[in-house]
Amino acid sequence: MERCIYKFVGKRIEKMNYLLYTPKVCEDKLPLIISLHGAGERGDDFDKLPTHGIAKYIEGGMELDAVVIAPQCPEGLVWNLLTFELRELIDFIIGKYNIDEDRVTITGLSMGGFGTWEMGMSYPGLFAALAPVCGGGMSWRVGNIGKTPVWAFHGDKDSVVPIENSKEMCRALEAAGGNVRLTVFEGVDHESWEPAYESTDLIQWLLQAKRK
Repeated sequence: MERCIYKFVGKRIEKMNYLLYTPKVCEDKLPLIISLHGAGERGDDFDKLPTHGIAKYIEGGMELDAVVIAPQCPEGLVWNLLTFELRELIDFIIGKYNIDEDRVTITGLSMGGFGTWEMGMSYPGLFAALAPVCGGGMSWRVGNIGKTPVWAFHGDKDSVVPIENSKEMCRALEAAGGNVRLTVFEGVDHESWEPAYESTDLIQWLLQAKRK
């Protein structure tokens, strides 16, 4: 993955590191996957970014027919405070690369799971699908997501982010008429991203998602 820096003007931060993956052949319009890391990967060190999640698997040799970006949240901040910056970065990538705007998806783990929910609520209609892993959010706002498909994941023994966070969000979205499902991993603590990305077809689900 290519190491890149996006520089902002007039935002709360001056720049944001991100890893960029593009397939070897880019003839047709491609889907875009945004992958948000957890709190442990914050800072200004590119080497932290492939610790977990999709970036880890790409660094390990996985190839995808998609553009993938894995941005890095600066130290001391959380994704929920950087929705404007993330949107600007996403728009930049869409404009620069051959992206199918109907196939933009977002996933994230832990702090990135919260960020995934927040981006879906803040920008309804932008994404083709959302996949928050061991996240949560303000359930009273979750109806903003509308009919965008959401596939959430959580370990039932999570000692860092209680599973009730995901359950509450999913219940509220279902009650609002949303398209949501929750996969619970029995006996799994906080690291539910490992079975989510490795033992399900989540990545393929993101690749196939298309905005209605």
